[in-house]
Order: sequence, then C-alpha cells, then structure tokens
Amino acid sequence: MADINSSLEIKQLVKAEKEQINSHAFIDTHTHFDAPVFDIDRAQQVQQAYKKGVRHLVLVGYLYQYFERMYDTKQAISQLFSTEFGGQDNDNAHLHTHIALGLHPLYIDQHTEEHLTQLEQLIVERRPLAIGEIGLDTFNHEMKSPDIFAKQKRFFEAQLDLAVRHQLPVMLHIRKAHAEALAILKANVYDAHKLGGIAHSFSGGIQEAKAFVKLGFKLGVTGQITNPNAKKLRRAIVAAVDSYGIECLVIETDCPDMTPIMCQTIDHAHDLSERSSGAKSDNGAIHDRNVPANLPWVLSSLSELLGISHARLVRQLWQNSCDALKVEWSYPINSPE
Repeated sequence: MADINSSLEIKQLVKAEKEQINSHAFIDTHTHFDAPVFDIDRAQQVQQAYKKGVRHLVLVGYLYQYFERMYDTKQAISQLFSTEFGGQDNDNAHLHTHIALGLHPLYIDQHTEEHLTQLEQLIVERRPLAIGEIGLDTFNHEMKSPDIFAKQKRFFEAQLDLAVRHQLPVMLHIRKAHAEALAILKANVYDAHKLGGIAHSFSGGIQEAKAFVKLGFKLGVTGQITNPNAKKLRRAIVAAVDSYGIECLVIETDCPDMTPIMCQTIDHAHDLSERSSGAKSDNGAIHDRNVPANLPWVLSSLSELLGISHARLVRQLWQNSCDALKVEWSYPINSPE
C-alpha cells in the first residue's frame, strides 16, 4: 500500500510540475523554425507551441539565400492564426513571428560582399527585429584558418556597423572565439546598453559570461541547460546571475537544435550543437529535432538551477527579452492557465 501511495504522489508531483510549466507565457528569442525539417508538420508545431504558452517567436537568419523563406514562414504562421484560430481580433490569441536577418560566421565561405549590400537593402525595406545571427566561430580547423577567420571578422564588424547605422539590436553567434569577439565588440561603436543584443546560445565560461553582460548583452540560454553534465555552462550562468541578477538572461530553443535532454529520443550523449552540418540542421532527422513547444523545459531547468520560482523567473525573462530586442510586448493577461 505504501508503494502505491508513493507512486501516486510521484505522479501527482509530475502532473503538478507539468501544469505549472504550462501556465506561463514565453518569448522564444532564437529559432530556425523556417528550416525544411519543419515542413512536414509546421502547422501542428505552431499549435503545440501556442498551447505551451509561446507568444512570440523569432526566426533568425544565417544565409542570404534563405531570407525569403523566413518571410514566407512568418506569413504562413500569421495566416494560420487568422484563418484557423480566429485570433485576428485578439492580440493575445496569436503566436507572433518576427525576423532577424544576418550572415552567420559558420557559412562564411558562402557569403559575398554583395550579400552585405543586399542585407542592408532588406533592412531598409523591411526593417527586421534585429540583425543576426552574426559573430565568430572557430569550432573546427577550417574555421581557424587565417583567411577564413579574417573574413569572419570583416563580416562581423560590417554587420555591427549596419546595426549601429540602423539602430537595431544584434544576435551574436560566438563559438570558441569569445576573446576575439569581445575584443571586436569593445573596439566597435556598437553599444548593447543602448541598442540591446543577445549572446545567443551562450557557451563560454564564467569570465566570458560576465564580460558579455557587462557590455550590455543578455545571455541566451538553450536546452543545453537541461543537461546536468553541462557543468561549465551551468557555472557560468549561475555566476552571471550572482553578479548581475536574473535580468541578464533570456531563453531560446534554437530549434531544430539544442533539444532539452528530457525531450530527446536518441542517445542523450549526442550533442546536437556539435553537428558538422552546422547550426540549422536543414537535413536533420525529425526524431531528434528541437521544437518551440519545448521552451518551457528550459524555464524549468533554469528555475531549478537558480532556485527561483517559475512564476517569478518567467515574467522576468519576458521583460529581459523585450529589453534585449528593444520592444514593448505586454505579458499576456490570459496566458494559458
């Protein structure tokens, strides 16, 4: 009988936790939800994300050739809510989709000077939410080669200049190049305290975390925080919060990558961020992809790590996201309860 009662208590606790997780509203500050891996069931995933409380979702650019695909996805999602959900008259009854445009360092060999010109033209004509993702990446040997890295730095600086010229926040992609990126940011006139900005999918250590926050950036926390073995990341996040408060964080899925460990259906030791195919997983299998509906699990793990209640943390993360993106999005009065 004791075993039965214990089992029931566990089930009730799990149910209560799930209900608590699902009772909040979220901004997914970084996704690649336009990727082809979502073509098969994007409408269903939009519905699931909405049910889980996602109210704003940012599509982030990486290659010029896919920019139009992002706008097509944004339009399709908007149309879905207008026709199927009938939420046209209720701002809270939408999953709002936004666009960030940028030339990603991992694909530096595919970027041309003409792409920078075309990027600025799009910024003028369509005014994206932000510029990104941009930055430096020396994950593999090829990316470390002097010519490739020099081109990365040139495109990074050029896009920072675009952000200043058009007064837009940036979304940084920095991997195994934090010192070099910080040096460029400190030398550039871009001021994240004024323009906003996110160090997307932060992967550095304690000192790097504090350095980016000191410059005015929010640290983007992904599903990697759900992995108890991500000790370096978890220490860095805790240290940043100890020094600057929870105001320094935002959360993101970076879908289809960075799947929370409790949502993985493949080998949990497999690090989706390390795929040689790059950050976007256009060819990723549907069974191992991350989805926007998984964002509440990032909140849950972050809440546990920091010892802060879901209710307090989720509201602050919403405000942090607005601050980082320089927008004024009201927290939904009727969030999913």
